[in-house]
Amino acid sequence: MNSPSPTHGPAPDPDLTPPDPTLERWRLILGSAAERCTGSLQGAALARDAALEWLYGRDEDLRRRGVRRGTVDTRQGGTGPSQLSPVDWLDGIHRLFPKETVERLERDAVEQYEIHEIVTDPDVLARVEPNQTLLRAVLRTKHLMNPHVLALARRIVETVVRQLLERLRPEVRRAFTGSRSRRPSRLPLARDFDFKSTVRANLAHYQPAERRILIQRPHFHSRTRRHLEQWQLVLLVDQSGSMVGSVIHSAVTAACLWNLPGLKTHLIAFDNEVVDLTSDVTDPVDLLMKVQLGGGTDIARAVDYGAGLVENPRRAIVAVISDFYEGGDPYRLVRTVRGLVEQGSTVLCLAALDEEADPVYDRDLAGRLARVGAQVGAMTPGRLAEFVAEKLGGTGQGR
Repeated sequence: MNSPSPTHGPAPDPDLTPPDPTLERWRLILGSAAERCTGSLQGAALARDAALEWLYGRDEDLRRRGVRRGTVDTRQGGTGPSQLSPVDWLDGIHRLFPKETVERLERDAVEQYEIHEIVTDPDVLARVEPNQTLLRAVLRTKHLMNPHVLALARRIVETVVRQLLERLRPEVRRAFTGSRSRRPSRLPLARDFDFKSTVRANLAHYQPAERRILIQRPHFHSRTRRHLEQWQLVLLVDQSGSMVGSVIHSAVTAACLWNLPGLKTHLIAFDNEVVDLTSDVTDPVDLLMKVQLGGGTDIARAVDYGAGLVENPRRAIVAVISDFYEGGDPYRLVRTVRGLVEQGSTVLCLAALDEEADPVYDRDLAGRLARVGAQVGAMTPGRLAEFVAEKLGGTGQGR
């Protein structure tokens, strides 16, 4: 029997072997320094690595640890000094990565590596997809922009503010409308008509010939918040750079709360100076474009100003939104907060007011404020709206 003849043809090309996905991910994480263990990258993975290298290759700590060795050109996929502009890089990452990764890369570019061209270059602003990271970057760098660039940047502000308003307004509406309770109400309001209870209570009056029920006693629900007394909400917002997320959400929250029945809202921004922005609350986009981030922090001065706005202490909520790293007089701050509490005002000391509510703050000063009666913590905007609504429709009753 003849043995089978060997198959002739070219030997398999190792470069065409499909890469191991796990090794490929590690190679993208660690950079070219890991290539001898993970193998080389091919195709789109090589372009993704180039985009990561352009950003993270400038990190001195990573370079010292041998994780990243420098920058590359994502257009060519090769090594060597990068000639990329931020426009080219942005175009590349939007093509190469999923949306969540793009948002992370953009956030690192503007916040960690301070690549200001991403929000000050007209070509970039025309391409970029608005999101909260870019809005924060615009607010931090708008003082660097000429009028033309500022007009383009305003698109980012308008888009993100509109998205936030669309998300927050339903939460505020639910908080202030109140939910129906199981208790009956003697107040005959059409919106509170209880169909099932009415039918059940009047079944004895059913007319078979006419196939209808004669309603002799209609039933109505009560509401958890039946009446809103006049209250004040004074929002004092620290406009230091670290509080930019809270500044954005404070502006949007104030706009949602503006002109609600039973509530008078004030919005004050502060650093070393105090600026009353209440007249701008109806347009949070204009308001944010006027905010000047940075500078010192004189919380005591701001709280003094807020205390001066209080008309009826027992129907006032003073919310101080800050990291509580006081650059002014902490003793004066504690004294003013104690005075507000003793007069009957509710004082909230919020270390964050944003969707994450993840605070970083001076715990020592916050603890001193808590000991004199302030409520210290962090809130999402929706939770603040619920808190205010509970005050208006709950503790406000009967006072």
